[in-house]
Amino acid sequence: MENGGRVPEWPYPVRYEQEQEIETDVLVIGGGIAGCWAALSAARTKGVRVALVEKAATVRSGAGGPGGDHWDYAMTCPLMKVDPFVQCQNIIDGQSGYSNGIGHAIECQEGYDAFLEIEKMGAKMRDTNDEFVGAPGRDDKTKLVVASRYGQENNSLRFWGTTVKPTLKKECERLGVRIFDRIMGTSLLNERGIHGARVAGATGVNTRTGEFMIFKAKAVILATAGIGSVWVFNTELAGISTFRSRNASGDGTVMAYRAGAEVTMMEKSGLLYLGTGYKHKIDSGGNDPVFENVPSVDDNGKALPPGYGVSRDAVLKGEFSLPFWGDFPGMSEGWRKINWDLGYQEESTALAMRRCFEEAGYDPTKDLMMNHTLIEGSMPAHFRSPDSMNDRGGVVVDWNLRTTLEGLYAAGEQMFAPAAHGYAAATGRYAGRKAAAYASGASRPVISREQIVREKARVYAPTKRKEGIEWKELHAGMARMMQYFCSEYKTEKLLNMGLDALNEIEEDFVPKLYALDPHKLLRSLEDLNILTFSQLIIRGSLARKASSRPLNFQRIDYPQMDPPEWKKFITLKLVNGKVEVGDLPHGYWGDLKENYEAHNKDYKGVYAG
Repeated sequence: MENGGRVPEWPYPVRYEQEQEIETDVLVIGGGIAGCWAALSAARTKGVRVALVEKAATVRSGAGGPGGDHWDYAMTCPLMKVDPFVQCQNIIDGQSGYSNGIGHAIECQEGYDAFLEIEKMGAKMRDTNDEFVGAPGRDDKTKLVVASRYGQENNSLRFWGTTVKPTLKKECERLGVRIFDRIMGTSLLNERGIHGARVAGATGVNTRTGEFMIFKAKAVILATAGIGSVWVFNTELAGISTFRSRNASGDGTVMAYRAGAEVTMMEKSGLLYLGTGYKHKIDSGGNDPVFENVPSVDDNGKALPPGYGVSRDAVLKGEFSLPFWGDFPGMSEGWRKINWDLGYQEESTALAMRRCFEEAGYDPTKDLMMNHTLIEGSMPAHFRSPDSMNDRGGVVVDWNLRTTLEGLYAAGEQMFAPAAHGYAAATGRYAGRKAAAYASGASRPVISREQIVREKARVYAPTKRKEGIEWKELHAGMARMMQYFCSEYKTEKLLNMGLDALNEIEEDFVPKLYALDPHKLLRSLEDLNILTFSQLIIRGSLARKASSRPLNFQRIDYPQMDPPEWKKFITLKLVNGKVEVGDLPHGYWGDLKENYEAHNKDYKGVYAG
């Protein structure tokens, strides 16, 4: 509010219904880590025009935009001791088959190449200033720092993640990528408007002016990450959906599904255990990524067992006293520097926490940090997330990272069962070159004006109303229905009640949704994507007639856990306006090494341009 309680005028010109048309060869939707890598990789192909669409600001957008400090599975690094394809199979086995073998094969085989390329572009990827000499994991010959997170077989490298995103954007610009910031992708365009046909472009809306954007492209790469706020809806408290911004609203997955692409693993969910606004914010103390090597003591200074293996009973019996504390002063100087000066400095969600502590006078050589373990209570089971960290539903891909639609590719967290920063970089880089190769031989796209008119009507509907339901109320209602009917324990009756409730919201309340400015229009469109994503979660849950431990999936009416006949991927696809249920076998990608090599005979390794 301005002085006097007046709402300030919208600071940008409003251009609802006005159109801007852009033609390109490869269109990348989503400008996070995967999207930037996809764009610059495609732009390396001679003669290929590339456009990048990002609904925030590319320079810092995405889950890895602010930073990062672990680059996992760089298996071709000389310091690593496990064969890339052996490690990939270890990952698949560790996820009981509910894994993306294709994505992880690319990550394990090409991740270190991406690591070296971003270093050549100017990002800081090793201890070049000798700040961490003598610290655990530092290799004096290469100056690389190996992280200890999962042990030697994991092979996770430390890096200075705050330097990455600006470097990627600069390289995209150098290669001639046209970057469109503050544009939300709203739909994919099928060739000639035929549902399920080749993807020939996309539509979007400018989140500041409301202008309608039409992109014609020979190939489209989706890289809009995952989704967070399905079961939770309080937007006023920090950390609402782990480290997933509410902006991650399932846009790409929903766009792909509406266009006719297959999605899978939609039934998977897990407890929302990292910072919901009701628990401590991630990385501010506890079992969090940058707290991992910090020894802890109880309130009397008694050392806790490694891994904080202290039960509630032990506290009740008086064996340990609350609260617990992270003993930074008790760490060796090397470990303290790794955690405080690298982890807390470079990890995307930790930098703000470090700043707060330092402004309050915190000194890690002298002061303890509160560990919130056991003092917060358990997270309610109905506060859930579609992902357990990174492993969630998404689009189905093949060895070219092409979806089930011609001309449509996916990268990073857009795919089903994705992983973290290194995965996003490697798969984005891979998808970019595959999409560019396709676009080089593809015909000019032919789009349908009728499809554009329908999408404009859908997009601008909330702007035609001055009253009704705003986006926050709609989001709250959807989340409550998911809490009630698609929570920890599921039955056919509950799931159908949930689907009916979401359908009622779609039919009776979405037509009342109103948006008074382009920002609220953005949030309203995100709500509509969250609604469709929620419906897909329930449909996937209805389709799986068994319980599954790896999927964190309990059907009371089908209690048998992981029967052999249900160890498969459930797929969903929109066909003629109806949801078609299918399946894929575990390991549908075949032999990892043979298929990777068969699809990458022309791969040249680290880019030399």
